[in-house]
Amino acid sequence: MHNNEILQTIKMIDEETLDIRTITMGISLIDCMDPDIHVSCQKVEEKICRLAKDLVSTANKIEKTYGIPIVNKRISVTPISMLVGVSGGNPVEYALTLEKCAQKLDIDFIGGYSALVQKGYAAGDEALINSIPEALAKTEHVCSSVNIGSTKAGINMDAVKKMGEIVKQCSEWTKDDNCLGAAKLVIFCNAVEDNPFMAGAFHGVGEPDCEIHVGVSGPGVVRAALAKADKNLPMDEIANLIKRTAFKITRMGQLVGTVASKALGVPFGIVDLSLAPTPAVGDSVAHILEEIGVSTCGGYGTTVALAMLNDAVKKGGVMATGHVGGLSGAFIPVSEDAGMIDAARASVLKLEKLEAMTAVCSVGLDMIIIPGDTSASVISGIIADEAAIGMVNTKTTAVRVIPAIGKDVGDELNFGGLLGAGPVMPVNQTENDVMIDRGGRIPAPLQALKN
Repeated sequence: MHNNEILQTIKMIDEETLDIRTITMGISLIDCMDPDIHVSCQKVEEKICRLAKDLVSTANKIEKTYGIPIVNKRISVTPISMLVGVSGGNPVEYALTLEKCAQKLDIDFIGGYSALVQKGYAAGDEALINSIPEALAKTEHVCSSVNIGSTKAGINMDAVKKMGEIVKQCSEWTKDDNCLGAAKLVIFCNAVEDNPFMAGAFHGVGEPDCEIHVGVSGPGVVRAALAKADKNLPMDEIANLIKRTAFKITRMGQLVGTVASKALGVPFGIVDLSLAPTPAVGDSVAHILEEIGVSTCGGYGTTVALAMLNDAVKKGGVMATGHVGGLSGAFIPVSEDAGMIDAARASVLKLEKLEAMTAVCSVGLDMIIIPGDTSASVISGIIADEAAIGMVNTKTTAVRVIPAIGKDVGDELNFGGLLGAGPVMPVNQTENDVMIDRGGRIPAPLQALKN
C-alpha cells in the first residue's frame, strides 16, 4: 500500500468505525460422529478446542500489530443435525458441549446448531429443530439456523409451519432475558456454506476440514465517503465511489485473513464484505441510503438506493480479492442500525417496506422486534413470504424476528451490545392458518429446473 492509502485506512479505523466485524474459524465435525452421543460430544469438544485454541490470541495479536479492531472471534461447525442423525439422544447435549467450548476458548459466538431441510427431514433434523428453544435458552454463545428452501428445491412448507412455532417458543423460553433466544435463530432460504456472520453461520459439508473466514464491516466508511462527495454527483459516479471504498475495505480483510491463515496453519476461506451496522452513531446502512439521496430510510426510493449500494459493494469487493464469499452486501437489521431504529420509531420504516428491501439486500428480514402476541402462524407466513423472494430471485434470504413477550407496538426491547435495541413494530395479525396448514412443498420455479 502507498503511504496515502495507509493514512486513509488509519483514518477509517480511528474516525469512521471501520473494523473487522468477525474472524470465524469453520470446523468440520464429520469425523466426530458416533452412535453414542456422549462419545460424539467428547470428540466434538476435543476437536474444536484443539483446532481453535489459538484463535483468540492470534486475533488479538493481529489487532495489536496492525491496529485493526477485530470485534468478534467466532466458530462455525458442521450442522449438528447430521451428528444427531448418527448418535440419536437429546440434541441439547451437543448445544451444551458447544457452549462449553465457547467458554473455554473465550470466543463470542459459535454457530452450527443447524439443520438443512429444504427438501425434507433427514435423520436428526426434526429432533434438533424441536430442541432449538431449549438449547438457545440454556446457552449464551450458541447460535442456530434452519434452511427451509432453495431455488432448486422449492420451499418446505412443513418446515415453514414448524419454524413459526419454534421462533415463538424461543422467545417464550427466554422472556426473562429480553427474548434473546429468538435473536440467536435465523431461518434461511438459499443458505450459504461459508457465512462468517451470526446467527446464521454453519460450516458447510463442501468446505475443508478447517478454515478461516473474515467478515469486514464498514458502513461508517462508506457514509463518510459519500458525505464528502459533491451532492450533485450523478448516480453512476456515486456507485463508482462506493466501489472504490469497498475495494479499500476488502483489502484490509484480505490482509487479516492471510495473516491469520498463516499463523493458525489452516486455509484461508473467504472475505465477506458485508456492511453490517451497529447501533453506534455513524455506523448505519440507513444513513448511507440517506446520503445517497433518500430523505428518510423507508421512504420512496429506498429500495433502489439499497440495490445500487449492494451492487457497488459486491463489485468493489470482487476487484480487491479472489476470496470474496459469504453474504457480501448490505445488511438491514433494524435493532442493530441507528438509522433504521429512528425510521422505525417514526413509523416511516414498516415491515412491508423491509420485505421489499430484502429483494435487493444481502440477506433478509433481520433483527425485527414484533408484538409478543403475534401468532406462530403469522410468523410462519412471514417466513414463507421471505423464502419465496429468495427462491424466485436466486438469492439468500432470511428471517430473524423476535416476538417481544409481554410487549406491544411502541414498546422497546434492549439486547445490548452489537444486537442493539429497537421498537416493537406492528404486524398484520390476519391469520393464514389455511395456507400454512396445507404443508407439502412449494415447487421450485420452472426456470430453475431448466438450469
